[in-house]
Amino acid sequence: MTRSDLVTRLADRFGQLTQRDTEFAVKTILDAMSDALARGHRIEIRGFGSFSLNRRPPRQGRNPRSGEKVVIPEKLVPHFKPGKALRESVDDQLPVLDDKHVPLRIG
Repeated sequence: MTRSDLVTRLADRFGQLTQRDTEFAVKTILDAMSDALARGHRIEIRGFGSFSLNRRPPRQGRNPRSGEKVVIPEKLVPHFKPGKALRESVDDQLPVLDDKHVPLRIG
């Protein structure tokens, strides 16, 4: 689902909101979440999941073109951990497959 799909679904579901109002609401929520993460806060939405920051330590890498070693600096990256209700909901929606239709796992 894309951002525009979300806006369309919400506008359809809540007829009293215009498309423009719905776009503004979605943008405001996502901006508030981005700002909170940028300030180092954790976001928890009960029944859905939580967003936090994970630290990636600095490491050695290689330039793929030249093969030269480069230092990759430390990064803070957003991390999403689904809540129990979301995990159970997704698990309940998955079709049960027989032995002939087992999903292929790579890696």
